[in-house]
Amino acid sequence: MHLGILTGGGDVPGLNAAIKAVVNEAYRSDWRVTAFRRGWAGPVNTDAGDPATTPDSHFALTPDLVRAVDRTGGTFIHTSRTNPSRMKPDEIPDFVSSDRKPDAHGKVDITDHVLKVLEAMQIDVLIAIGGDDTLSYAARVHSEGMKTMCIPKTMDNDVFGTDYCIGFSTCVTRSVDMINQLRTSAGSHERNMIVEMFGRNCGLTALAGGYLADADRTLIAEVPFDLNRLAELLTEDRARKSSNYTVSVISEGARIIDEDIIERGEEDAYGHKKLGGIGERVAVGLKQITGTNIMIQNLGYLLRSGGPDAVDLIVGKNFGTMCVQLIEEGKSGLMTAIRDGCYITQPADISTKGEHRVDVDGLYDIDQYRPKIARVEGIPMYLR
Repeated sequence: MHLGILTGGGDVPGLNAAIKAVVNEAYRSDWRVTAFRRGWAGPVNTDAGDPATTPDSHFALTPDLVRAVDRTGGTFIHTSRTNPSRMKPDEIPDFVSSDRKPDAHGKVDITDHVLKVLEAMQIDVLIAIGGDDTLSYAARVHSEGMKTMCIPKTMDNDVFGTDYCIGFSTCVTRSVDMINQLRTSAGSHERNMIVEMFGRNCGLTALAGGYLADADRTLIAEVPFDLNRLAELLTEDRARKSSNYTVSVISEGARIIDEDIIERGEEDAYGHKKLGGIGERVAVGLKQITGTNIMIQNLGYLLRSGGPDAVDLIVGKNFGTMCVQLIEEGKSGLMTAIRDGCYITQPADISTKGEHRVDVDGLYDIDQYRPKIARVEGIPMYLR
């Protein structure tokens, strides 16, 4: 058996643990494993006519090579946001035939090339580790005849069909530490502190970080907020404290009522623009309303950098091991998942069937702009 593996989208701690587990479990059965570098860019940049001529796009993985990779964060096989079904013509390698016509947006679908590459390299099953975008394309490849397995990762924890994705725990753990460290500056200067967090259109990272750090207010992507109401609440919070400061957490996908989500730059290969800037927009607005000086801190890539915590180590390791065990049983077209605290499988295309967002009724107070657990019994350990 010859397995392929790739990691796509943003990096998170725990990816290397999953890769190592796949390799070690595969080698116990005397199987081979090939890594494609830079996500879907790996097969895109492999010459199907002679894969050996494009060694920068793929390489063999062995137990010795992955022996220590789980001690570090990120993905040592690298990643990208490449989408072979929506390529810009100037991104397509010269060895890929150019007889395909661009769509209405000027993009070209070279999925047939990807399939030819996997066939030429005699890949029996391809394991894709990523978020919605990476996994949705893996499901596409599976539907066209190439056996795939999917492992969900995203610090946003927003892949539909699983309670947990690799990277979420480390992200939340780091956010709590950083939010509490920022209190020293906010308190020293007696200011309102706005902490912006990654999460795109899902507020789970901000919700969990704000809840565990006991932030004064937490603004999530799922609930548009009123700036004057926020100013009123923070003024009350500040007045109640002898330390005379506040800390608020805000999701990058949050928005003020009657305003658009703040986006910038060009769309990526999956049609997404970068989010970010809502923290500064809120800070400027609060200063105008309250007259109080504001501090702003975007935690950004600090939340996805560095090594994994114990949860992301164990989930990454178990997802990788589980994947190979399922392949050994003759299964494919599945996504590893966690539901109600147990490891389960879902169809590979489950991520395309819905959205994983904050349960606002169960986990959030829309009037007070803060987490509120309506009832703890029966909800997943990691809020969803």
